[in-house]
Amino acid sequence: MAKGRIIKALSGFYYVDYNGKVFRCRGRGVFRKRKITPLVGDSVEFEESGEQEGYITAIDDRKNELVRPPIANVDQAIVLSSAKEPNLSLNLLDKFLVMVESKHIQPILFFTKMDLLEKSEAQSLQSKLQYYQDIGYTIRFLSKEDQDLVEQVSSFLEQRISVFAGQSGVGKTSLLNALIPGLELETNEISESLGRGKHTTRHVELIPFQNGLIADTPGFSALDFAELELESLPNCFPEFVERRDTCKFRGCMHIKEPGCAVKTAVEHKEILAERYENYLHFIEEIKQRKPRY
Repeated sequence: MAKGRIIKALSGFYYVDYNGKVFRCRGRGVFRKRKITPLVGDSVEFEESGEQEGYITAIDDRKNELVRPPIANVDQAIVLSSAKEPNLSLNLLDKFLVMVESKHIQPILFFTKMDLLEKSEAQSLQSKLQYYQDIGYTIRFLSKEDQDLVEQVSSFLEQRISVFAGQSGVGKTSLLNALIPGLELETNEISESLGRGKHTTRHVELIPFQNGLIADTPGFSALDFAELELESLPNCFPEFVERRDTCKFRGCMHIKEPGCAVKTAVEHKEILAERYENYLHFIEEIKQRKPRY
């Protein structure tokens, strides 16, 4: 039985890399019966059924799994946000970070299009976003004018499975094209009427790079918390986790409880107020979601 990794899923077929040779495979009916969908990134066993054709017969246990984008076994998430066009949304950034943290995936934050800002605007934005570095995230500010742009990004990708994701129009596809000459993924201009980019990537695909794999994924403009339990949300904020043992009550949700170390830190401006407000919004969003049956 051959064993490989799914590197692309498209139109009901799963493209499995096996020692550098790609087999176009179908999934066995047993997966449908068990409501299991093979994902890009899965390590699978398959049977050959013809010239570079086959059937997936087994899927190894996953160390993690994302829904948007649909991919498994990711080492790190390169989260791209633009400084302008579309304007930076900390709410969207924090929402994606929650999703990544809930899956125990390491996030790295890239802020693109810094060249579109005036010097004072860039300095102000960098000062504000220093907070994310202070709480433990790796961040980089990128400009298309950077002569070493490819080198800056490449250093993070060696021997890792990395998912590139971000709001549509932030420059994700352009960056991938710069990293991999000849890839020539389609890019579109920002829609003036919508204020955001058009979706140009239609499927998830793993692309070999630097002895690792990077994923081009469909852009997104919204996320939900369908899989996240309310009690788990505070664990997705590292600055909250750092203070939870000093809260008065075990299991503090950092909302109205007395003796809450997180609320005290917000009052003392040790926690970014906007990020705490996003946390409260996420709580309400989880509370208001439709029950799952």
